[in-house]
Amino acid sequence: MILGLGSDLCNIERIQKSLDRFGTRFEQRSFTDREIAKAKTRPHNYAATLAKRFAAKEAFSKAVGTGFKAGVFMKDIGVVNAPSGAPTLALTGGAKARLDAITPAGHVAVVHLTLTDDHPWAFAMVMIEAVKEG
Repeated sequence: MILGLGSDLCNIERIQKSLDRFGTRFEQRSFTDREIAKAKTRPHNYAATLAKRFAAKEAFSKAVGTGFKAGVFMKDIGVVNAPSGAPTLALTGGAKARLDAITPAGHVAVVHLTLTDDHPWAFAMVMIEAVKEG
């Protein structure tokens, strides 16, 4: 069963302006160390890489129905890659707690994530699925 669906469209130039204006402060407030390290491996697409991750965080917050309140913070939502290379989310703190709270007993939540960008836009969609245990 589908527990939640969220999407977000993010302007890459807006992220670049935030990086230019606030620098490390913006990065540290919005992204995990792993996300920042990944973006640094893509110097020509640094802002686009972060914009996709920013959009993913927004999409997840919509999919769980809270936005960035009720203990759900941007740094609790990290975009990582599965062994296959597909993007997925690593959740901690309030983001994980919210996902656990909306997952029915006897089920496991599976988060599906897709990311894309075409300058000046970055897009992310999150679908949260509940799968019966066993």
